[in-house]
Parts: sequence; C-alpha cells; structure tokens
Amino acid sequence: MAVKTLDLSVEINGFEMKNPIITASGTYGYNNEFDVFCDVKALGAIVTKGITLEPRSGNEGERIFETTGGMINRIGLENIGIEAFLKEKLPVLNKCGIDFILNIAGNTPEDYIKLAQIAQKNNIKAIELNVSCPNVQHGCIEFGTNKQTLYELVQMVRKNYEHCLIVKLSPNVTSAEEIAEAAQNGGADAVSAINTVRGMGVKLDFLNGRFKKTTVSGGLSGQCIKPVALSFVDRISKVIDIPIIAIGGITSFEDVLEFFSVGAKAVQIGTANFTHPNAAEKLVNDLKKFMIQYNFSNLSELQQAVKGV
Repeated sequence: MAVKTLDLSVEINGFEMKNPIITASGTYGYNNEFDVFCDVKALGAIVTKGITLEPRSGNEGERIFETTGGMINRIGLENIGIEAFLKEKLPVLNKCGIDFILNIAGNTPEDYIKLAQIAQKNNIKAIELNVSCPNVQHGCIEFGTNKQTLYELVQMVRKNYEHCLIVKLSPNVTSAEEIAEAAQNGGADAVSAINTVRGMGVKLDFLNGRFKKTTVSGGLSGQCIKPVALSFVDRISKVIDIPIIAIGGITSFEDVLEFFSVGAKAVQIGTANFTHPNAAEKLVNDLKKFMIQYNFSNLSELQQAVKGV
C-alpha cells in the first residue's frame, strides 16, 4: 500500500515551513540547544531568543516564579546582541538546516529599523517584532499598545525589510482588534498572539512571628492563559486577513485544534518546552497521525474542517 502524502506546509511571504508547529521566543534558545531532546529540524521553525542591537544582561533579582498552571517571568530580554548572533548562532542555524524566525526588540524605532536592515542584509527570511514584552523598562510594549505608534513602527520596518514580517501582539491592550488591524495596515505579513499576560506572584513566609513577602511581577505564561489567547485569536481573526500564529498555553494536540478552530494558521509552543523539551516534535507527530487516520491530505483542508464546526 502506498504511503499517503501529507502536505503540512505553511508559507508566509516566501518563508516556507514544513509544518505549523513553531517554538516560541525565549523558550528554545538560539539554534540547536534542544537537539539532545528532539529533532529540531523536524519542526516548522524555531523563534530565536529576543535579539537587541547590543547585548543585554536582563533584570536583576528573582526572574522566574512558578504558579498554578504556568509561570511568571521577568527575564528582561537577556541576550547576546545582534553582532554575536550573526557570528556565533547564525552559522549553526544555516549549517544544521534549521528553519528559524529572528525575534527582534528595541528601545526606539531606530533600533528596530537597524535590526531589520541587518536581517535584510544577512538574508534572514523571517523576523518577529517583539512589541509586547512587559518585562523591560523601555521599548517593546510601549510600541505594542498604541495603534498609531504600532502602525508607524511596522510601516518603518516594512520599508527596510522585504521578507516575512511577523508582529507579536500583546494581550495587555484595550482593543485586540484595533492593534491587530494596525499591524496589518502597517505592512505585517502575519501576527503572532499572544505574548505574556501581566501578572504577579507572591510568596509569604512566616518566620519568628513576622511575615516576609517576596513578589515577582512580570509576564504570565502557560496553560492558565489559554482561554485569554483563544479569545484574542478569535477576535482578531474576524478583522484581519493575514495569517495568525497562535501562542498561549498549548501543550496538547487538542489545544492545537482549538486554535485552528478560531482562525490560527500555525501555533507556537512556549512554556511547555520547559517541562517537556520534546513537546513540539510530539505535536508534529500527533498532527501527522491524526491527518493520516482521518484522511486529511493537507493542512488547509484540516483547518477549514475544524473551523467550520
């Protein structure tokens, strides 16, 4: 019996991914760090750790707080900077044949423009604008919560970068629809949603008759934010035409189908990578098995079927 040919591919402005399973920025390193756990080349793509023009040491103090159904992080975009990325990480990605999306962040519009120009010069085929990180004092979310500011930023980056341009959206906004429309109107080829939700973790100790309180304020991620992400994706799918890459609490194949049903074309796996380093590869295999079992020949056919429920 002939083996059924499956087409799981996703293409966004010339950037071709073999399947819709992507790993989220900040959860999978820069290139092949997870090779000891799974076949990274089997994934649709990885999104690199957020890259800035200059190296960043990140926030001081406690950076991670585990909570029910997720975690709070305040890493602060610690990274090696674009120069070191090009010298040390990009050659590994190219040599290993890993499909990747470069996540970029800045303090000013000029930072984003310079990073986009560098990506263009180095023939990097996809970038994700981080305009939604709540863990830094300047930049990122300052651009992602105002529709006019976001529109202008995306438009400026678009003028300097011709390949696949993805904008990562924040849930910490008044209108998801207006922010998504601003990204599309500015020239984005796709949006990824959602980034982390603002949250706080509190730890209380009672010692020698007195309370001691420790708090961690930052971005909440994990299974606990999936309902927020589903709502956000569903809402923006009704007002934009460009592809949506869903993020937020995805741990199972059932989660993937749920996001497909509300309009996502691909998904990113984030916090699940910390507890199950092979989570993304497993989802790729689960997707293949499901499509074979139920006679779906391509991804679009599956997505249309589940969305039509």
